[in-house]
Amino acid sequence: MVNVPTAVFINEKGKIVRPNEVAFVDNRYTALHRMEAAPYLDAIRDWVANGERSAFVLSEKELAERMTPPSADRAMADVEFGLAEFLYKNGSGADAIPHFKEAQRLDPDNWNYKRQAWALGDAERDYGTNWTKEVQKLNGKPYYPPRKLPETKKDNQ
Repeated sequence: MVNVPTAVFINEKGKIVRPNEVAFVDNRYTALHRMEAAPYLDAIRDWVANGERSAFVLSEKELAERMTPPSADRAMADVEFGLAEFLYKNGSGADAIPHFKEAQRLDPDNWNYKRQAWALGDAERDYGTNWTKEVQKLNGKPYYPPRKLPETKKDNQ
């Protein structure tokens, strides 16, 4: 998972039936991400009501296509981020900064890496940026990847 809020459908057997994707409980930040909360909340309600028969439960094939293993860069970014957090928690905040930066370089779309690093120091001083500047750099690219929900009868009414 590379950002919050994220949700995953996990059935009673502990099996993922819908992988992580953006989910909101309300429309508080719709102006930023341009996603309504209702379609995902309706998907959850449908899944609760219909279980494995829900239109929102993915087939094994669809699930495998969406749950790709992390790239080598992403795996190394996780290592760099973990080392940075370790250094920070053990009083070596200045030594953590290059590792936070490397994690961000290796996985630039991971907003968790950015926000965590910025929260533990001075974003402008330590990273030469901040959340607002990074969002502006998106230049129209979605802040969150679009959800892939199937159309339902309700959508067509």
